[in-house]
Amino acid sequence: MRLTDAIRRLDPLPTPLPPPTRAIEPRITLRLDSPALPAWADQGQASSTREAAALVLLFPDAEGEARILLTERPSHLRHGGQVSLPGGRRELGDDFPSGTALREAAEEVGLDAISAGVQVLGVLDIVDVRVSGFLLTPVVAIAARRPRLVAHPGEVAAILEPPVDIFLPGSAITTAQLERDGVVVRYGGYPWDGRHVWGATAQVLAQLGAVLADPPAGAQPAGAP
Repeated sequence: MRLTDAIRRLDPLPTPLPPPTRAIEPRITLRLDSPALPAWADQGQASSTREAAALVLLFPDAEGEARILLTERPSHLRHGGQVSLPGGRRELGDDFPSGTALREAAEEVGLDAISAGVQVLGVLDIVDVRVSGFLLTPVVAIAARRPRLVAHPGEVAAILEPPVDIFLPGSAITTAQLERDGVVVRYGGYPWDGRHVWGATAQVLAQLGAVLADPPAGAQPAGAP
C-alpha cells in the first residue's frame, strides 16, 4: 500500500473504529496447577490503571510504499526479543498521549518529529495490557519522509520497518503458545523477517490494518459513475 493511499484512509480516522481481527486475541487453552486464573488473565478483575502510549508511525520508503516503525527489545530487558511499537509510560508534564508517544520514540530511536514532518492523526482503541498493568493508547501519525533513526543501545536491539501490507485483513497469521503463571495462552501474530509480531503490538496493528482496509470516506466503488 502506498503512503498516499494510507493517508486517505487514516485522515480522518473513522468513527467508530473497526475492530481488529479476533485471530490475534490471546486465549487461555489450559489451566494447569493453579486453582484460579491469575489477575492478568481474569476478565472479571478491574482493568489496569497506569497509562502508557505507543507511536504508530507510518512513513514512505524509497518507492513511496507505506512502512511502519517497530523495534525489537534487547534480550536483557523484560520481554526481551519481542517486537514492539515505540512507547512507554506517561510521565509528569507529558502532553498525553501524543507527547508521551513522541517523547518515547525520540528516546528509543532518535526520532526527530520536525525534520521527518510528523503529523499526528489521532488514536486507536485503548488496549488493556493486563500482564504489565498498563492502559496503552496507540497514537497514529504520518511522516512526510523516512526518518533518520538511531537505536538507543540500552532500549532497542534493532529498528524494524515492515510494510503495512502485512497487517491488512487476510494477511498471514501464525499461532503460538506460552505458559505463564500456571496457564497456557495461545495467541495469534504476524510473521515477518523471521520474527513473530504478537501481543499488544499485534492487537494495535490489526486494528490499524482494519482501518486501512476500509475505503476512505466519500470514496466511490470501482465502476461507479
